[in-house]
Amino acid sequence: MQRFNHLITTRPHQVRQVLISDLHLSPQEPALVQAFLALLDDCLALPALKRLFILGDWFEVWLGDDMYLSLLKEERLEDEQITHWLTPLIAKLKQLRINGCEILVMHGNRDFLLGQPFCNLFGGELISEPYTLTVGQQSYRLEHGDALCTDDKKYQLFRKIMRNRLTQWYLLNKSLEKRLAIADNMRKKSQQNNATKAAYIMDVNDEAVRQAITDSDALLHGHTHRPDIHQATADKKRYVLGDWRLLDKDTRQPKVSAVIGAVTDDQHSNDRLNSNNLSSDDAEFELYEFECLIR
Repeated sequence: MQRFNHLITTRPHQVRQVLISDLHLSPQEPALVQAFLALLDDCLALPALKRLFILGDWFEVWLGDDMYLSLLKEERLEDEQITHWLTPLIAKLKQLRINGCEILVMHGNRDFLLGQPFCNLFGGELISEPYTLTVGQQSYRLEHGDALCTDDKKYQLFRKIMRNRLTQWYLLNKSLEKRLAIADNMRKKSQQNNATKAAYIMDVNDEAVRQAITDSDALLHGHTHRPDIHQATADKKRYVLGDWRLLDKDTRQPKVSAVIGAVTDDQHSNDRLNSNNLSSDDAEFELYEFECLIR
């Protein structure tokens, strides 16, 4: 696994697609937001980048698009919108889309209330899981990863309830204050439950992985915060993206570290690229350890 501080120093003309997961962005963690903005600056400098995937848990919590969209509807909230922590993020994503890069967003277990209206602000698209990505001659199955943790029976029941459209309609019709209270209560219960769970319960189940990868050549997900390349079956691999975390926060040079994915191609032009798959026969998927110094 290669380590780098800037995507543009790693074969910039060959990077076609970038895949990230589990950023857990929030105003309470400005360093993570700063690191994401730095990554977007790198993406803007990549001349051949055609897709950016965000595979769930983009945000630490998302209580509905109206958290931000409400600021756009009333003139009296214009100053609040300008200074909002999401505004520079949206601006860079919008520029990335204008440059010709698709932005594809998948729900995670923390931001399942994220909607297409918010993604419309920067030209992004919500995608359902599983999502099939073709890399060279191989088919990659993309998903967030929480559905694979089938040993955690309580969570899977909770997930089924929360992903139900009726439940989501009910939550989104509550006031923002009530949604905040509900989310805070759920977070506390989750922390209490996770503190007593065995580590294997919160990881993927091997049989669930084998079933998921049946019709694919490889599996790619996040969620577990255990980045690595695993042998899923005798001839198929499972790639796990890493969560974004602040390291050495009490030092003079704290940094954010994450494991991300990239689809690269050694062609120096787009002539051979397939318009549907955005990858030629010799395209490759690789994991990279991304580090960003916080100033």
